Amino acid sequence: MSSKCVATFSIVAADLEAGEWGVAVASKFLAVGSVVPWARASVGAVATQSYAHTGFGPQGLSLMEKGLSARKTLEALLADDPQRELRQVGLVDSRGEAATFTGKDCHPWAGGKTGPGWAAQGNILAGPQVVEAMGEAFEKSRGPLAERLLAALKAGDNAGGDRRGRQSAALIVVKEKGGYGGFNDRYIDLRVDDHPRPVDELQRLYRAWRLYFAPSEDEPLALEGRLLQELQEIMAKLGYYRGSITGEWDAATREAYRALIGSENFEERLPFDARHIYPDILQYLREKVSGLERS
Repeated sequence: MSSKCVATFSIVAADLEAGEWGVAVASKFLAVGSVVPWARASVGAVATQSYAHTGFGPQGLSLMEKGLSARKTLEALLADDPQRELRQVGLVDSRGEAATFTGKDCHPWAGGKTGPGWAAQGNILAGPQVVEAMGEAFEKSRGPLAERLLAALKAGDNAGGDRRGRQSAALIVVKEKGGYGGFNDRYIDLRVDDHPRPVDELQRLYRAWRLYFAPSEDEPLALEGRLLQELQEIMAKLGYYRGSITGEWDAATREAYRALIGSENFEERLPFDARHIYPDILQYLREKVSGLERS
């Protein structure tokens, strides 16, 4: 046998309005994110698992990029595969059409389900309720694609997930120029490679990603008056500012804030010449200072 079993549960999905495609996956398998999820902006997403053929990821994306539907791509991938009955694959294409396949020799329980814009699948699961719960959670949830994928993954985990236990999880979401600096499509790429509660840890990492990279939903707070004094106090305690607490936007304050933005990795949300701050970033800085004062 040329490949090893990657028992897992996953969901592939698209949000055409947002121009996003993604995969969420969890498994009792080390670093499942290095094997199962594949996605390309404006093309689609693929999850390849069970006795995973990792070539199905790039091959499937290339076929869909040429215009094949998820269903036709799946047929093409499996056509000449002598181990097709050991494979499990889920795909969603550029039009949001989804397909899933579970070979008859996958270890039970194994199966999949599709709905509008999504496909969920898994093998060595606690039962069919895992896939059912994932699909229901995805369809009922609202918000960004990443949050709907995570809701589905959590629902599958709560329904029993991989019956062997838990170890790793991953989330990939792609969109045109969505990556750091706009240079690629890797909008969200988070992995938990080895953890006792990987789905919960993946949700924590997503919350951290939102802090550093997500477009702000709240209105910015102007840095003036008492708020600017508080920022000066925070920057002083964190070692960025050495001037007086004046509440004035002088050169020392400006340079300190610029240094804070760069050192704390907020440059994707705050330009270096910003004279504002977002509520969640301010709360993060307050908590960081509070932690230093307690230690």
